[in-house]
Amino acid sequence: MECKYFGACGACRVYENGYEAQLSDKVALNRERFLSYYSGEITVIESPQEHYRFRSEFKIWHQDDNEIEYAMTNSEKNGVVFVDECPQVSEYISNLMPKLLAAIRSHKIGFKLFGVDFLSSSSGEIVVSLLYHRKLDEAWSEIATKISRELAIHIIGRSRKQKIVIGQDSVLETLNINGETYKFNHIENSFTQPNPRVNEQMVAWALKNLSNIGGDLLELYCGAGNFTIPFAKKFNKILATEVSKSSINAAKANMLLNSVTNIEFVRMSVEEFVMALDGLRVFNRMSEVDIDSYSIKTIFVDPPRSGMDDASCRFASRYEHILYISCNPLTLLRDLDILCQTHVITDMALFDQFPYTHHVEMGVKLIQKENTAE
Repeated sequence: MECKYFGACGACRVYENGYEAQLSDKVALNRERFLSYYSGEITVIESPQEHYRFRSEFKIWHQDDNEIEYAMTNSEKNGVVFVDECPQVSEYISNLMPKLLAAIRSHKIGFKLFGVDFLSSSSGEIVVSLLYHRKLDEAWSEIATKISRELAIHIIGRSRKQKIVIGQDSVLETLNINGETYKFNHIENSFTQPNPRVNEQMVAWALKNLSNIGGDLLELYCGAGNFTIPFAKKFNKILATEVSKSSINAAKANMLLNSVTNIEFVRMSVEEFVMALDGLRVFNRMSEVDIDSYSIKTIFVDPPRSGMDDASCRFASRYEHILYISCNPLTLLRDLDILCQTHVITDMALFDQFPYTHHVEMGVKLIQKENTAE
């Protein structure tokens, strides 16, 4: 990827010697980091080298009343750098950026605008969220509707305690995984995987590691069903939990969208779910779940950057198979201190979701020690 803002913009931190060099450094670092737990081959999933982000956020910087620019935090984190392009973002977002800024300027709706968020699908459907430090009125809605039609996009206006939707607040994403097509509604202001091409390969790697296990699956931190729905073909039934109400609603909608019927989604935190399963507390949200009907040998977890706590790790250790996707190798390493007391790692992968940064996602497959050959 070539970018005229390398070294100035703080979005990319590792760019010397190109993509292959930064990826090689990540692989070497994490191979060494996890060596005490796993010495086998690490599967490496590369990213497209440009136009890989389908969700992005930009500051809006005001030069004067109507002269506005896109801005990013600078590499020193003590100011901003103005940008008029970004080769990270999808081609659809990249093409839209100058047109949107010109429309905001010409229609004079930049007053108190401080941010623009883009959400794109692989087919080019786009939701743009305009973030304001002022209350939005009917006049704003009329202008935003006009811009929406001119640019063929959906627009959301956000200010404190206010959300105005022009069109819709989601895009329909299509993922191709192992030759099969899955559809997902990605909702504005909710978590979605930002790099769909790596995401497809990440799910495919997970599916490979869940083959020939059978029985039922328990999934924690299920989000909007990104993994859950493709997993449905591998198991008789899936019980999946997520604390976010909007994500659970999206997961249920995505299940219907893909004609999947063998998943039960429950809105609970992991801590609550563990208490419910252990009979320590009764939750109405579990009242319709017949937990005794499940034959669970496998647990899948995809926690936030903070990873899992000790209790959750020890809970996961009850199951024969553990599949763990991590967006923070350091908390994964910490959690493996507990998980590898009872389990052994049989496969590991590195997913380069965020090129030109130090961030990676890791995948780990673990099996209980008594079920593996010494």
